[in-house]
Amino acid sequence: MTEWLLALVPTYGPWMLFAATFLSCMALPIPASILMLAAGGFVAAGDLSLLSTASAALAGAVAGDQAGYWAGRLGGAGLLRGRDKAGLLVRATQMMAQKGGLAVYLTRWLFSALGPYVNLAGGAARMPLARFTLWSVLGEGTWVALYVGLGRAFAGNLEAASAQAVSILGFLGAGAVAVGLGYVLLRAMRAGR
Repeated sequence: MTEWLLALVPTYGPWMLFAATFLSCMALPIPASILMLAAGGFVAAGDLSLLSTASAALAGAVAGDQAGYWAGRLGGAGLLRGRDKAGLLVRATQMMAQKGGLAVYLTRWLFSALGPYVNLAGGAARMPLARFTLWSVLGEGTWVALYVGLGRAFAGNLEAASAQAVSILGFLGAGAVAVGLGYVLLRAMRAGR
């Protein structure tokens, strides 16, 4: 399926990126990051416009985030009632109310597999829409800039751009885990005193 979608990028460019990023933010298995890398290569070749490509990818991602947020906001009570045996959704919504901005930002690009679920949790926790949207736009902007930018920089060498993206995200993810563990350790040491 990925090859078929990649073949459509030069023809349907921005429209396809809008749809791909929207659907990926709704937890559907669409290779949006790979499509953005490819689109960046077509931008470098002059076949697509950087502004329309990046704008379409960003608009689709933010629209997908908003749809997930509203699904959580409108159906959140049903998600929380009776289906959460371990209390995970309840704890997630409590954390969203406290520290949701950073969670929204990081799950747009660094921990993107969690993004659709954070959208639902943000809505279910009744995170203020303006705050959710601000962090969503900042995070999705980072995602789009990273992938379209790498695709453009590597001028269509999708394999090299993908390897570079994995390296950058791996480094940042390891750093985030190290900082998080350091924070937990520091809190545990202070609580022990």
